[in-house]
Amino acid sequence: MLQVIAPGLPNHNQGPDFLNARIKIDNTILAGNIELHIDETDWNRHAHQHDPNYKNIILHVLWEQPRQTRLPLPTISLKERVSKILLQRYRDLMKSHAFVPCAHNVHEPGGITWPAWKERLLAERLLRKSALVQQYLQQSHFHWEECCWWLLARNFGIPINADAFEAVARSLPLTILARHKNHLHQLEALLLGQAGLLNAAFEEAYACVLAKEYRFLKTKYMLVPIQLPVHFLRMRPGNFPTVRLAQLAMLLHTIQSPFSKIKEVASVKEVRALLQVTASGFWHTHYVLQETSPFRKKILGQQTIDNLVINTIAPMLFAYGHLRQEQQYKDKALDLLSQLPPEKNGLTVQWEAMGIANDHAWDSQALLELKKEYCDVKRCLECAIGNSLLKSV
Repeated sequence: MLQVIAPGLPNHNQGPDFLNARIKIDNTILAGNIELHIDETDWNRHAHQHDPNYKNIILHVLWEQPRQTRLPLPTISLKERVSKILLQRYRDLMKSHAFVPCAHNVHEPGGITWPAWKERLLAERLLRKSALVQQYLQQSHFHWEECCWWLLARNFGIPINADAFEAVARSLPLTILARHKNHLHQLEALLLGQAGLLNAAFEEAYACVLAKEYRFLKTKYMLVPIQLPVHFLRMRPGNFPTVRLAQLAMLLHTIQSPFSKIKEVASVKEVRALLQVTASGFWHTHYVLQETSPFRKKILGQQTIDNLVINTIAPMLFAYGHLRQEQQYKDKALDLLSQLPPEKNGLTVQWEAMGIANDHAWDSQALLELKKEYCDVKRCLECAIGNSLLKSV
């Protein structure tokens, strides 16, 4: 009698398919690795007999029945042990070209299946983003404020200008920006100048002041403008990089240590109050430096702030709690997402059309993770919903 006590860990590198497994054969417990093949002859065909990585194989799992030329290994065949109905259902999932493979019955799993799976998906998404935060931390010599500054700037740039805004932030350390915290026009000059937006011959008085200020500061700090272009085409004027950089300058003007403040917030209401900045008066009648426009205050809108919470603040808090093993910050990140309205985009709309709840950002983030990391690559066997549907045979 064979019993798998622990299947081990999947091995994505050279060597057996599963490492550090434990099985029980009759009354004997074996610890080692497990190898999977379609047919027994694959062992020799893959030259495992000459590879020292395969010396500690405790179980050889085959799909087809083993032939007469058996290897001196505990072997099990699965073909006759798996339901043919289940196999057909799995094939149907793999052949599906729908939005998600199980689109026609994705709503069927009941009870706690969907809520529990969403919670797991959200944790996986935040852990993935934590890994990115950790990369930024290493690049900033583990300076949390600098890392937060880079990520905030990146997300102020919205997708089309994200790389350029991040490059601007990286070119302007907080130590420099702090010296000019009380002079908003100098912060604007630094940000706009490093983005390459102060090189024209301006007629507007304020634009001329910014250009002159930037030339002085550029020389003083030996600054090198970024080489990435910033884009204006096919976007709403309120999202123009000039406006976004002016709002970012105001944020630096009002909050010297953003991450320290973020750690203190207790609700979405407090985050919105912290981040709801308005660009300086010049921008009330401008979207770009060279042209006037009808009066409109350039307030950072609620939707933009919510996106900052989803894409910067929650991941930063979760990463901080995860890396420092302080659960309160991880819980705060999850709590903020549960307070935010759901994201509305082409993907979430399709989930809603299939009857899947999308009530807050917790849901939408989980559903985005499910679509990208599971459905698109058809990891149905690793998905709680896929497993539930397959086991319902």
